Amino acid sequence: MDVADFDFDLPDELIAQDPPPERGGSRLLAVPRDGAPLRDARFADLPELLAPGDVLVVNDTRVYPARLLGHRVPSGGAVECLLLESSGADTWLALVHPGQKLKPGARVRFEAGASVIDGEILDYHFHGRRTVRLWRPDGGSVDDAVDAVGHIPLPPYIHRADAASDRERYQTVYARARGSIAAPTAGLHFTPAILQALNARGVQMVTVTLHVGYGTFKPVRVERVEEHSVDPEPFEVTAETAAVLTEARQSGRRVIAVGTTTTRVLESLELEGARVRPGHGRTGLFIHPGHEFRIVQGLITNFHLPKSSLLMLVSALGGRDRVMAAYREAVTRRYRFYSYGDAMILL
Repeated sequence: MDVADFDFDLPDELIAQDPPPERGGSRLLAVPRDGAPLRDARFADLPELLAPGDVLVVNDTRVYPARLLGHRVPSGGAVECLLLESSGADTWLALVHPGQKLKPGARVRFEAGASVIDGEILDYHFHGRRTVRLWRPDGGSVDDAVDAVGHIPLPPYIHRADAASDRERYQTVYARARGSIAAPTAGLHFTPAILQALNARGVQMVTVTLHVGYGTFKPVRVERVEEHSVDPEPFEVTAETAAVLTEARQSGRRVIAVGTTTTRVLESLELEGARVRPGHGRTGLFIHPGHEFRIVQGLITNFHLPKSSLLMLVSALGGRDRVMAAYREAVTRRYRFYSYGDAMILL
């Protein structure tokens, strides 16, 4: 299958630069998988679109302010460091700028108010990546200092600096496990009131964890879909969540994933007949048309970039022709796209 089959025209003004004024105030495009007409709704209508007994699965990862802005020591030149993944003992794999000047042995400093982080470049990797050691001069927690000093790493298609409000809005209300540099954006629409309404409707919610990495922005640079690969990301599914999924499969209840990250986790799990096994590790599963879904039967997701692996995942569940037609209709109906945009539901 050609990557070009997943292209579409999107006016720049439909790329959301800010969240809606109120969380949960987004629009929701309902896309029935049986070919029935599309339906415009509000995200607050979600409980009415689901059925009692449905199982809703969300990703409870928490975004941390992984973008550090500072200076070189002793020259004072500007430095930017995006922490990609911890490798233990206060060392990180990071993207740094300017990469050509930051070679092994280079020292950097990041500070805001009373919080100070010192760093040293330890190793050089391809594509601007470095191994970086971070520490606090006062011997305190580096994670706490990162939370104080760092900036929320907004996606590259949001053309503004991060604001203080992004620390709350670029985070789901059920975020728990610190570790992502990008939000599982389908979950940004939920509010405590919507979660309460879902519970009253008889919809059961369980969590998985997948820490979203820089690979979520990785462009598809090949011409054939099957030649693309997805960067592995760490995940965890507890025994409690696996037991709920098992019971749902045994009783014929629908399992609906909130977001592409959740979908990748669920479809990576091992099965023993109807039994879903808990698991943890890393998944590099690339879901595209032709994938046979074993657990996921429905999907809530934002609108994704043209020719992206995420759009291919959605098309795998909804059918390429159906999903691409829905995207064209979403453009016509002026839906807002990407991380801070509106949502769609495939059922």
